[in-house]
Amino acid sequence: MVKICCLGAGYVGGPTMAVIALKCPDVEVVVVDISSNRINAWNSETLPIYEPGLDDVVKQCRGRNLFFSTDIEKHIAEADIIFVSVNTPTKTRGLGAGKAADLTYWESAARMIADVAKSDKVVVEKSTVPVKTAEAIEKILTHNSKGINFQILSNPEFLAEGTAIKDLFNPDRVLIGGRETPEGKAAVQKLKEVYAHWVPEDRILTTNLWSAELSKLAANAFLAQRISSVNAISALCEATGANVSEVAYAVGTDSRIGPKFLNASVGFGGSCFQKDILNLVYICECNGLPEVANYWKQVIKINDYQKSRFVNRVVSSMFNTVANKKIAVLGFAFKKDTGDTRETPAIDVCKGLLGDKAKISIYDPQVTEDQIQRDLAMNKFDWDHPLHLQPMSPTAVKQVTVTWDAYEATKDAHGVCILTEWDEFKNLDYAKIYDGMQKPAFIFDGRNIVDTEKLREIGFIVYSIGKPLDAWLKDMPAVA
Repeated sequence: MVKICCLGAGYVGGPTMAVIALKCPDVEVVVVDISSNRINAWNSETLPIYEPGLDDVVKQCRGRNLFFSTDIEKHIAEADIIFVSVNTPTKTRGLGAGKAADLTYWESAARMIADVAKSDKVVVEKSTVPVKTAEAIEKILTHNSKGINFQILSNPEFLAEGTAIKDLFNPDRVLIGGRETPEGKAAVQKLKEVYAHWVPEDRILTTNLWSAELSKLAANAFLAQRISSVNAISALCEATGANVSEVAYAVGTDSRIGPKFLNASVGFGGSCFQKDILNLVYICECNGLPEVANYWKQVIKINDYQKSRFVNRVVSSMFNTVANKKIAVLGFAFKKDTGDTRETPAIDVCKGLLGDKAKISIYDPQVTEDQIQRDLAMNKFDWDHPLHLQPMSPTAVKQVTVTWDAYEATKDAHGVCILTEWDEFKNLDYAKIYDGMQKPAFIFDGRNIVDTEKLREIGFIVYSIGKPLDAWLKDMPAVA
């Protein structure tokens, strides 16, 4: 029986290992983590992450060939294949601060594997890591190997939150990078056999180590670039009276471009896009390629510009001040169907409004009050460290309340900002919301999900990203 151990029970490790266990009944899979709270949650009825379909998969396998444990050393010693999916945050100080990946957790994982291993191991990079990490890890393992043979593979994940289980069941591709030596090829084959239980052979791509590592950063950079491209066009649409949805549709019907990732919005979020682009930028700078670095930096600049443009639009529309006005925020997660708030545009929008002394009331169907308060109180990049190393109980932001009901959030509000495209926000009773609000009542749709004409008939002043401007807004400058 092949034994797999995965270090790190987060958004990547948990779902990936659960699906491997489901699809490979002859493989024993153990997910280990230093956080006993997190492991207890994986062993409970309420899993620590929300992902459609994940509950079913875990409940089918848990206790059969899928286990969650804090006994890291025992399971590493027993495993044939070790997946490492630990945090790789952006450095906040020292060399490469604000761009480079911090490999502290990775390095300590590698040292521990070297310490406890008593037999040959295949070590698989699952976290998104900078190119050439495998080389560093290889050095640590071989210099501490005590005669044991370690093979390093890169097997980046390409999951999208909200559809992670579907993506794992039916991936576009599985990418495995390894050394081009006989031992390296044998290790690639070993991992390939695990995926071949359910993934067609032609979708399992094998490359050298660096290609696999760089493919992940490049894929995320290309996706984020599409969002920044359409968001840049959305600003021009507002200035000229074009409609960004019509433009994006026309552009997307070109088969060379395709329709995906062309929705204008308040900005992209999530744990990967910004971090991976910063990482790419740093690697380019380190390799003497400043022009390439500046090209990719621009993708993040446009994203930051889009968020501040949205805040400016809110403030300038409401007589240039939101001080002491209640603003309802619908949606805090970075996209629908996930409770994940990492790098969500809602954080910067809320901070911008709070900077102008607004009172904010937030409703999101999947995000807890504790999480929202943490996000608003934390420093940039703090979220990417393990929970027990984050600031313990950040002081709550007093001007922020969190409700469990959209109607409660919007009651007596001057304006409503829609920041996540949850389906339920399309079906709210907006006439009821209008009646409960202060007048004039504003809706700022950061996800283009509401029917602007209907809302205008009710009486709202509506701003939708990249859509022709409401007469009210035309006189208000977009840049505060």
